[in-house]
Amino acid sequence: MRAWLTDGDGHQALRLADLPIPTPGPGELLLQVSACGVCRTDLHVSDGDLSVHRTPVVPGHEVVGHVAAVGADVQGVDLGRRFGVAWLRMTCGVCTWCRRGAENLCRRSQYTGWDEHGGFADYVTVPRAYAYALPATLGDVQAAPLLCAGIIGYRSLLRAAVPPAGRLGIYGFGASAHLTAQVALAQGLEVHVLTRDAQARQLALDLGASSAGPAVGPPPVPLDSAIVFAPAGELVPHALAALDQGGTVALAGIHMSDIPPMDYGRHLFREKTLTSVTSNTRADGEDFLRLAARLQVSATVTTYPFDRARDALVDLANDAVHGAAVLQL
Repeated sequence: MRAWLTDGDGHQALRLADLPIPTPGPGELLLQVSACGVCRTDLHVSDGDLSVHRTPVVPGHEVVGHVAAVGADVQGVDLGRRFGVAWLRMTCGVCTWCRRGAENLCRRSQYTGWDEHGGFADYVTVPRAYAYALPATLGDVQAAPLLCAGIIGYRSLLRAAVPPAGRLGIYGFGASAHLTAQVALAQGLEVHVLTRDAQARQLALDLGASSAGPAVGPPPVPLDSAIVFAPAGELVPHALAALDQGGTVALAGIHMSDIPPMDYGRHLFREKTLTSVTSNTRADGEDFLRLAARLQVSATVTTYPFDRARDALVDLANDAVHGAAVLQL
């Protein structure tokens, strides 16, 4: 099968290889990939921002595919059935965190496209217990970005603890942010977008944001909550300074540049909260996919043929992707 590999040695390094079609192990599905989103985490893996767990590795963790084979112990799954594969691939199920419903914090967790080969390939395996049934209303290309950008954005929105009818600031407006904004608006929140990209600001306004301005400028109103999607630590003090008292800033990325020193009185006093987001639980994914179907969340997508996977990563690195990038196989 065709597969793109990276050693995590920087500069969006990918190389095309011919690999054997994998055999699904016990409890696993083999999916023939039809679409795979290109996530900023794939960029972090290929650029070495995230230490490699497996080298080389096939990136890609926003995978839509159809069942080509099933492993032992898998029952009730027909060939050809469609599933989605997300970032979280496996957890231990027995640790304190798993038992309390916080499997995203499992220290033995494994991830698609980092610990095991992902979806930049013709085929991918996934444990049946971690594969998502996809709403029939979503086509393959539309569904792909929901499997990480959408799910992580949804968890970030939960972590941001926005009060009912509250004012939410969104810093950065790429794949995850433009999906999260749609959910927030549907929930009756007032959304203010802050991003350096003029095209992204226009998209935010088209989706219904109350304002869209530069990333480092103050929003027009004090914010109840904010989510920082851009992997830029220098934005964190700006987001905290924009909060009203008692507000929360959630950091949505798996990787972020250094956060500069902050002034306690200006940035954190008055019971402001700064929190991070780590992966997601399967419940997050299931809840979000149901919600996305009900709210008719729609991804703005830039598609690439499979042989242009490297171009997709380069465009993502240069902020040249409008909405979400998706490989079509």
